[in-house]
Amino acid sequence: MKISSYLLALLCPILMLSSCKKNNDENNGTTKSSFIMEFEHQVNAAPLSLNTVSYKNAKGEDFKISTFKYYVSNIKLSKADGTTFIVPESYFLIDESKSTSKLITVKDIPTGDYTRIEYTIGVDYARNFAGAQTGALDPVNGMFWTWNSGYIFVKLEGSSPQSKAANNALTFHIGGVVDPNNTIRTFSAEINSINPLRIRSDAKPDMHFIVNAAALFTGSTDVSFATLNFTMGGANSVIVANNYAKGLFRLDHIHN
Repeated sequence: MKISSYLLALLCPILMLSSCKKNNDENNGTTKSSFIMEFEHQVNAAPLSLNTVSYKNAKGEDFKISTFKYYVSNIKLSKADGTTFIVPESYFLIDESKSTSKLITVKDIPTGDYTRIEYTIGVDYARNFAGAQTGALDPVNGMFWTWNSGYIFVKLEGSSPQSKAANNALTFHIGGVVDPNNTIRTFSAEINSINPLRIRSDAKPDMHFIVNAAALFTGSTDVSFATLNFTMGGANSVIVANNYAKGLFRLDHIHN
């Protein structure tokens, strides 16, 4: 019994030192881990259902959605002390028709507590003119116009009885990086310091975002499908981008 007590007395400080070192390493970002970003698509708080459910825009006009996808890129995390980490090569294509795309894993993040997240809605200027690319930026994904005009940042297609286009179609392909029709927009969210994004080597936190597709049609300007039902870049895309910059994304909660 005395030997066991003696060994325990020796081991306890060693275990405590090991635990403290692990915590210090992780708080100082000397180790790396990952986290999940989960995107839940809605239309004004109702679940998004492609092709079947009819919704109303801010003008009271009915519409259905057949396609909804967008880029999230250049993810940047910040700590309370102001230090930041920009996730390299962070380009993700989220597509309502592909459930796996709505749950992405962001890897190789220095461990620590983060209190702010920021990312680009779309694709940065340089990558719009970088030629043939792979992965999420592969033109095969249907989010690229031509080698000269770049990427579609947000794509929403559907129909509305009020649309005067053929077959009452709605076609919103938002993109463009050259002023005055630059549609690159940024989303940022402060994270409650009481429950920050805790990146740890032994855990994979989940950031849950609500994405409101109806935000394309309201915010700075309420869109009527009778007058705006088609855009592929240009001034009308700026109108839509200014709308969704204000309300497309909302950080709902974090599971640490």
